[in-house]
Amino acid sequence: MDNETRIQRYRRLIEISRDLASTLDLDPLLYRIIEAARDIANAQASSILLYDDASKQLFFQVATNMGPLMRGLSVPLEGSIAGWVVANRQPLRIGDVNKDNRYFKNVAQTLSFETQSLIGVPLITKEKVVGVLEVLNKNNGEFTSDDEDLLSVLSAQAAIAIENTRLFQQSDLIAEFVHELRNPLASVNTATYLLLRPEISSEQGRQIIQNIQSETMRLTTLASSFLDLARLESGRVQFQKSAFPLDGLLQDCKSIMQARADESHIALSVQVAPEADIIEADHDKMKQVVLNLISNAIKYNRPGGSVSILAWMAGKDLLISFSDSGFGIPEDEISHLFQKFYRVRGTEHKVMGTGLGLSICKGIIQGHGGRIEVTSKLGEGTTFTIHLPRK
Repeated sequence: MDNETRIQRYRRLIEISRDLASTLDLDPLLYRIIEAARDIANAQASSILLYDDASKQLFFQVATNMGPLMRGLSVPLEGSIAGWVVANRQPLRIGDVNKDNRYFKNVAQTLSFETQSLIGVPLITKEKVVGVLEVLNKNNGEFTSDDEDLLSVLSAQAAIAIENTRLFQQSDLIAEFVHELRNPLASVNTATYLLLRPEISSEQGRQIIQNIQSETMRLTTLASSFLDLARLESGRVQFQKSAFPLDGLLQDCKSIMQARADESHIALSVQVAPEADIIEADHDKMKQVVLNLISNAIKYNRPGGSVSILAWMAGKDLLISFSDSGFGIPEDEISHLFQKFYRVRGTEHKVMGTGLGLSICKGIIQGHGGRIEVTSKLGEGTTFTIHLPRK
């Protein structure tokens, strides 16, 4: 490499370092890193595998050559190039991965992407391994020591940016979580104080105990939802993809929610177009989304109303809609629905909830490469529509 090219690449590296410091949103940050790594090394593709030290697991998070359905693909620490990089905390250059017994072929088979040359660099900050940056298939020749040096500098900056983003998101989320804890904790504290008063009758005592039970359940739900959201926002969620019948999933969720719907005489219906019946996704996480959306459609409905669930194909996308005959949502509040802890005005004391369910749904659907849209009309009802890439 001549001096002019080297200077240009280092200049590009400085620009990227500044860019990485300008975002505190994890996914856009990771995509900037892999695109920069691919460009700097003049390669065909790049990816980031994140390492979870608690579970000792390594899994794909983003890549320039893979769709969103690859996110969460687990890679073993033993018997993989990325695992070797994590264990040894050193960069690794390989001219032909097919001649290296550390190459984990399952990834290439799943992606239908042929890898020849590869360079892997650890993402380390404060002696902690965050993950591995991999760059694949040098466009001209093989990866060099200059490529390794540049990518090592980038990975050092990237590791700091990733960790800072995670810490910022977690601290922000924890602050909101603590704020939300105050009301149920205050209710429990007041209830226990009243129970100790000698003038409290047995009937009043039972009512207070029921209130304590209700607030305790609310705290448990809040804590579980908080952990789900924290994992999603930190990029530590693994998506275990499989192909399964969508109609079976929707009917199962309908059966689970049927008793709750019957209490308010709400009719539930499911209709899946034949061409939309097979879905490739994380079954358990999609079930979590479906149950949450059906639950909301029942809770915010009117007695004797209905909930209609439809699935169909539109171009290359699979669409699943959840329509209720409830009171609708004011137009100025629709844009806030997916914000953490947000509750529609006037529903906070009527319907129990954490304000985290829709944020979790959005995170799961985005993890599948999709999106959720909302349409609503006051007095007529609301429709949530999931858009998922079919493959």
